[in-house]
Amino acid sequence: MPLLVSALFFPALNLWAQDQPADLPPIVVYGRADSLLRAADSASEGVVGQEQLAQRPLARTGEMLETVPGMVITQHSGPGKANQYFLRGFNLDHGTDFATSVDGVPVNLPTHAHGQGYSDLNFLIPELVETLKFRKGSYRADQGDFSAAGSADLEYMDSLPRAMLKAEGGSFGYGRALYAGSSSLGAAHVLYALELMRDDGPWTRPDDNDKANAVLRYSRGDDENGLSVEAMGYKGKWNSTDQVAQRALDEGLIGRFGSLDESDGGDSQRYSLSGRWRAGDERGKTMISAYAFYYDLHLWSDFTYFLSDPVHGDQIEQQDRRFVSGLKASREWDADWSGRKTASTLGLQVRDDEISNGLFQTQDRRVLSVTTRDRVGETSVSPYLENRVEWSEAFRSVAGLRGDVYRMNVRSAVAPQNSGDLTPGLFSPKLSLIFGPWARTEFYLNGGYSLHSNDARGATTPSPVTPLVRTVGGEVGARTLLVPGLQSTVSLWVLKIGSELVWDADSGTTQPSGPSRRYGVEWANYYTPVKWLTLDADASLSRARFIDAEPDGNYVPEAIESVVAAGVAVRSGRFSGELRERYFGPRALTQDDAVRSKASSLVNARLAVDLSASWNVALEVLNLLDSQANDIEYYYASRLPGEPAEGVSDLHMHPTDPREFRAVLTRKF
Repeated sequence: MPLLVSALFFPALNLWAQDQPADLPPIVVYGRADSLLRAADSASEGVVGQEQLAQRPLARTGEMLETVPGMVITQHSGPGKANQYFLRGFNLDHGTDFATSVDGVPVNLPTHAHGQGYSDLNFLIPELVETLKFRKGSYRADQGDFSAAGSADLEYMDSLPRAMLKAEGGSFGYGRALYAGSSSLGAAHVLYALELMRDDGPWTRPDDNDKANAVLRYSRGDDENGLSVEAMGYKGKWNSTDQVAQRALDEGLIGRFGSLDESDGGDSQRYSLSGRWRAGDERGKTMISAYAFYYDLHLWSDFTYFLSDPVHGDQIEQQDRRFVSGLKASREWDADWSGRKTASTLGLQVRDDEISNGLFQTQDRRVLSVTTRDRVGETSVSPYLENRVEWSEAFRSVAGLRGDVYRMNVRSAVAPQNSGDLTPGLFSPKLSLIFGPWARTEFYLNGGYSLHSNDARGATTPSPVTPLVRTVGGEVGARTLLVPGLQSTVSLWVLKIGSELVWDADSGTTQPSGPSRRYGVEWANYYTPVKWLTLDADASLSRARFIDAEPDGNYVPEAIESVVAAGVAVRSGRFSGELRERYFGPRALTQDDAVRSKASSLVNARLAVDLSASWNVALEVLNLLDSQANDIEYYYASRLPGEPAEGVSDLHMHPTDPREFRAVLTRKF
């Protein structure tokens, strides 16, 4: 504790009494091949650059996050829906406990119609992403809600080296076109892009997935002194083949790619405007960003068929419409404290979500009855203070303190007793100690408190859940560049969550569960033995258990237990290629571990050739070995026609896509 106090408060007092500014030159990192010694504050943070992202064969846009070691991206429904995320002993559902942002604008949506922290990346254009910066755990003061497992920030480029026109086509009616370029406007840059995509998928009822993305970005200056303004627009619609009961396949009612309700699907749109301003001098730097976006989703799903309504079926419609606005501001002061370099940051994050959402019972997308209809106002104000101190050339610390105060206002049109107002808050101290480097090796000790927010609608009912739940985690790790060309990290981590009370948007009720503890080990390696060859291999093992006496068992259902990912990338002359494999291990599907999922292994490949300085052609093969694995598996009760009223408990699965070929032609000018 004395170290935390001195690291946090003495440099802050010195902001008004420095003898002279400290010389803290910025460290610029562009990808996993770059050294993160003296740049990273933990073994489990990193940066992925555009060169690595561009070579990855991606079935879905959200799979960019699989560049985060140990992360798995799947889907249990249609392509326009947010992906299913897994990391560090979590089934993160559609984003809960993993905070994602694009150019500083948060993606996670609290009190969402389909799930807390819903994180839909369909608006992202991969070719524009310059860096993906990730952190696991919540050990920095600027990390708050949704960051218990980790966070990722994707940054777009200010300009492109050359304009590009890209055309893609492939199996199952897949087609994509992208035009992107940039122009100079005096000392500024204007980046613009338009993406159109169409995909039917292998499903008996085609996905009929159409989406359009547009980006317009103005920027000037650099990372120290600059300004950027960005507008984005996304619109998509799709049909979906949701997970189906295994017995329906076994009995021949449907084929592997069939549906039990062919009217499932959805449509969504997102329009945003954001700006960032940065100013630096010899004393430090100031950053201010502001954003606003409109979001709309209509989602039709049927997971239990005739369990609740044996006449009309169990299809539901979830609606979510919101306007989100926010502000982030920080000021960093560099100083010299008795010969020790310090950097002190004072920051403020403010966010407001004005939400209108509801749950409806439907048949063939026609509303039969209203289950919930709510208007929610959710505002958070989060000040933080962080101090970085270089105590010696081989020891530095980063200490922080964060406060989060929420205003939750819920008005229910269906059940007025569920309306209410809350103003919860939490303080979260954080500390990182970094030792080294010695022999090109650093050691890290990290710990921090954070929070897990629950759906505001569940916090204002007569039997309310806790609105803000305490999380506490820590890890010890090491990073080494001792072997030339190899960057290797290892970390041992633990995370405790006070409860996992969540709002079940599918049923319109809260589903409580007890507190849980997760721990595990991660090992990540990125090796470039020669300039033209890159090898990477990551392995993660984790364990998740409820720590209270749970009558149904102490396993956390769906919690990821093991994942191994490896790849080989080659670039020589005009040729480049990558071969990747991802192993997703079995996991408990029930609290007593009586039912477990099957393991899956997928191999993807990409081969590209520069035909000239302007033309490139590439072939991508997804699921190269045509694995008959499942993307996701659940275990619960559902009812098919003629079955008992109480339904049948069964495995419900969503298959991986079969082998798929995609050809890509790119013209740069």
